[in-house]
Amino acid sequence: MKKTKILYWTFTGLFAAFMAFTAIPDVLMAEDAIKFITQLGYPEYFVPFIGVAKILGAVAILIPGFPKIKEWAYAGLAFDLIGAIYSVIATAGLQPQMIFILLPVSFLILSYRFHHLKLKEENGK
Repeated sequence: MKKTKILYWTFTGLFAAFMAFTAIPDVLMAEDAIKFITQLGYPEYFVPFIGVAKILGAVAILIPGFPKIKEWAYAGLAFDLIGAIYSVIATAGLQPQMIFILLPVSFLILSYRFHHLKLKEENGK
């Protein structure tokens, strides 16, 4: 149980931090964030929306309890990453530097997996 909790909080913390830190430039409407989003073909007003959504999702996976909200947050953050990958491939093609996206995707998968292992262990007592 202790090992599962440590791994859960490690992967969840890393994933939430990644999502929150990438959301800050979006919320602040940083020039680089606007440039990136508009190059993908999305309107400028989408930038702060996606930033706030990522922050709310990161907070939701960190707060204990609220299982339905947590599931929706995991789904939303997964859709964000999948959408980002698809958008970059659709507009710029497959780029070697896209290998970096495997890191947050791995954190997402591991966080979600250990979340369910933790729940199973807690309910199995």
